[in-house]
Amino acid sequence: MTQTDRRPNLALVFVALVLAMLLASLNQTMLVTALPTIVGELNGASLMLWIVTAYILASTVMMPIYGKLGDLIGRKYLLVAAIAVFLAGSVAGALAPDMGWLIAARALQGIGGGGLMILSQAIIADVVPARERGKYMGAMGGVFAFSSVVGPLIGGWLTEGPGWRWTFWFNLPVGALALLGALLFLKPRAVTVRPRLDLWGMVLLAMATTCLVLASSWGGSSFAWSHPVILALLGATVLAGAVFVLVERRTAEPIIPLQLLRDRNFILATLAGLLVSVAMFGALGYMPTYLQMAHGATATSAGLLMIPMMSAMLLASLVAGMLVARTGRYKWMPVAGSAVTAVGLAMLGSVHPDTPLWRLCLDLALLGLGLGLNIQILVLIVQNSFPLRQVGTATAAHNFFRQIGATLGSALVGSLFAHRLTDLLGQRLPGAAASSTGGGNSLTPDLLHTLPEPVRAVIVQSYNESMMPLFLLMIPLAVLATVLCLFVTERPLATSLEHEVLPAAVPGAVSEGTGRITAGTAGDGPATTALAGDRAGRRGSGLPVDAIER
Repeated sequence: MTQTDRRPNLALVFVALVLAMLLASLNQTMLVTALPTIVGELNGASLMLWIVTAYILASTVMMPIYGKLGDLIGRKYLLVAAIAVFLAGSVAGALAPDMGWLIAARALQGIGGGGLMILSQAIIADVVPARERGKYMGAMGGVFAFSSVVGPLIGGWLTEGPGWRWTFWFNLPVGALALLGALLFLKPRAVTVRPRLDLWGMVLLAMATTCLVLASSWGGSSFAWSHPVILALLGATVLAGAVFVLVERRTAEPIIPLQLLRDRNFILATLAGLLVSVAMFGALGYMPTYLQMAHGATATSAGLLMIPMMSAMLLASLVAGMLVARTGRYKWMPVAGSAVTAVGLAMLGSVHPDTPLWRLCLDLALLGLGLGLNIQILVLIVQNSFPLRQVGTATAAHNFFRQIGATLGSALVGSLFAHRLTDLLGQRLPGAAASSTGGGNSLTPDLLHTLPEPVRAVIVQSYNESMMPLFLLMIPLAVLATVLCLFVTERPLATSLEHEVLPAAVPGAVSEGTGRITAGTAGDGPATTALAGDRAGRRGSGLPVDAIER
């Protein structure tokens, strides 16, 4: 197959992967502008953080599972299954009669959503060399930024129009397109060896992650940090983590191979991504709520006010990808991105209710610029550190730890925000106003506008004092991420693939990869010589020949 023949196929694959990523990211960003209305109607402001945290927790637990299974059995049908589960959770969310049902639906969405990003990134690594991959990874980062601009607008329009439940129904047509693209444009891998699943590793990883998130969510709010429940959860986290390490050392196909932790770039990039994710999800998860409650923005306006952040993130992500492809240099990008993120957090921490909106938009744009230079490049650094047979597992492990940061960030920010807000409203609201708003639990943007000016001023000030100082607490995390990125080793980016992209049964489809082909010489002749050479190399090394044909 010539280089020219591959390009249309690769374009179709990329469209399918973009649709899958758009499905997950669009739902998350649509929902943030609907949160105040949802919790007001379902009378559950105290549980608001779980609408966000349930999704992130479930997707975090599933990421390593999808990554490992993808390396073992192929990624096409895993992606199809992930899309189907995500859509089932969307239907459940649209029909939710109360907060408990809604939170469970969000967890089901997370079980599917955990595979959408991981599998998309791994499939791109299957078919694009690392040097060129920067363009595609940058575009994928741009997809998230794009959805973060469009999502709040759609979410606000749906919330103010047909209702917040349509933020879930909206997923069905997008999901149908993603499902169709995955079925038509991806080719499954032929599995010749029965995979060994690390079931105990999966269970222990889920236990450790869940206990850690519960402890961070309940600590200091529902329970004191010294309460036996919190201590038990933290103890269970340590115990499950310790047993997990012992299991991973002995199992044949560990879900997170401990050898990943021996790679310097993996450790540095993953820790930096974890720290930056705290800031990212703290801002994305709760800033639209703050804009509606503290600055009087409508749900649609709150989405518009997030455009500067996401536009800067989109532009930075795309430019970073193109620069990597052109120059092969990338280390400076996450260093600069983390530093700019720290400055953006400092600016946001000084915002108050009287701050002009143009200044707030500028601060958000600065934060978006830092994030755009950071996130996808860190994924590229990790993928460039491992062979293709491990790229799914390595990508999933990186994203897992990064999502731990996102989960802890959302949980801690949400917990501190809700706890502080409840205390301030309880102290400051008059008895009648506290009763009419359910102590703050039933407070919606529409209800806020009907309250007397003195009461409204108290609520606005309470929202500001509860939210904005939290950004100042994140600054040391971004500074530490900057320092970690300084020690990343800038390894040359691969310009060739280790496997052949074979013609697919479906016109326009691309296989996940079998065999070996050099990208730079793909147009010079058939790949049979390279494939035979790889077979010979496998025989000489004692590895099974059929491993290159899976």
